[in-house]
Amino acid sequence: MRRAIVCIGNRLVAEDRAALEVYDLLRGQALPEGLELVEGGLAGLDLLPLLERGGRVVFVDQVRGFAAEDEVVVVDREEIVAAGSGHYGHEAGLPYLMAVLPAVCEGEMAEEVTLVGLEGRCSAQTIARAAAISLAIAEGGGPCSG
Repeated sequence: MRRAIVCIGNRLVAEDRAALEVYDLLRGQALPEGLELVEGGLAGLDLLPLLERGGRVVFVDQVRGFAAEDEVVVVDREEIVAAGSGHYGHEAGLPYLMAVLPAVCEGEMAEEVTLVGLEGRCSAQTIARAAAISLAIAEGGGPCSG
């Protein structure tokens, strides 16, 4: 099964760079064979092709209102879609991408999509925890496996 971890964020904004710090941490490690690590940056709908190749996709992104500051939360596909407004705009992001996926997918849609969300500004320990959780989910384990 194809597996990918996609880290989303903006390195220039302190409140939106935690997922890219997870990317940097994972990039410096030996990853399991066949695991694709992607720096998604601010790609938005340009990430759609990553979801059109089937398999398991773990997004890592900053979230608001899911957990306490400096915490990690795991959100499934349905919760991601429910968090969105249903309308495209600057803040639409991942919820909009997940909502339109069934209508626009031209390939094999990812069977499993999970979001590892980082709430607020995160400590190095929280970044490491998010990286471990992302790896565990990508490899087929639950969030407690990491």
